[in-house]
Amino acid sequence: MSSSATKQLVDVLKVKDEIMHAAREYLRDRGFTEILPVILSPITDPLHHDTFDGTVNFYGSPYQLTKSMILHKQIALRTLPRIYSVSPNVRMEPAERASFGRYLAEFVQLDLEVRDASRDEIISVGEGLLVHVLTAVTERCPAELVRLGRDLATPEVPFKRITFQEAQEQFGKGFDDALSASLSTPAWVIDFPRSVREFYDREDPARTDVLLDMDLMYPEGYGEALSGGEREHSLPRILRRLEQDGIDKERFSQYLSLVEEGIPASAGFGIGVERLTRFICGLENVEQARLFPKAPGKVGAI
Repeated sequence: MSSSATKQLVDVLKVKDEIMHAAREYLRDRGFTEILPVILSPITDPLHHDTFDGTVNFYGSPYQLTKSMILHKQIALRTLPRIYSVSPNVRMEPAERASFGRYLAEFVQLDLEVRDASRDEIISVGEGLLVHVLTAVTERCPAELVRLGRDLATPEVPFKRITFQEAQEQFGKGFDDALSASLSTPAWVIDFPRSVREFYDREDPARTDVLLDMDLMYPEGYGEALSGGEREHSLPRILRRLEQDGIDKERFSQYLSLVEEGIPASAGFGIGVERLTRFICGLENVEQARLFPKAPGKVGAI
């Protein structure tokens, strides 16, 4: 690594540290409790796009590396009403995704969930969190931002909202990059079709096949910031959704047993720490946002 790249990395890591400090500050002030992440489990997010499963032999049983904390977050709400976790995720996606500059095979999400929350309520949490982090970094890391050539503007809330259908009509399929490039401030994409999301995402009772989901898009072409929404918590509905997706319910038998006992309604999201760092620091590639990056298809990293 060149001396200039090393100096840049020092500034990036200091900004990242302030991001995490400010995020915890914001959440703790609003009654959230941090829980430790789950790294190995017999269940993890099935996801709706191609990944290679990171499966290990755990005392004779197949356990997976965590792709996201979503199912564990739901279960955790049986104990605590407002939780978050700084959760390492492993998603070994197709190698061509590395060219987009925003994918890592190993990354960290700030994952949070709120018992009995609506999508509107969790959107408000997401907006407040981002504004607080941007304000804190601007105030506490001015020299680092100058050296990084980044002049941050704190967006006004509420952020603009656009439906999935509107975004697709305006920018075409796979609209994330084009939509993000058109934005000067963050914006929400809401109302995803049932076909593009997972079994745990809650359907709108008033609209067939529309999910009460949302993605936050960064401006300036930096892409998706966070993804979340309301969750299904009824066993019959979850079983129906697993059947619709062609997922063997035995894969999630322990989760389904807990759902049968009762899990609360909830809403939440996960925001990628490296992507947030990339956006705040104005980095070309998300690999520049951490030490020891591992991008899809790139073998040989420590």
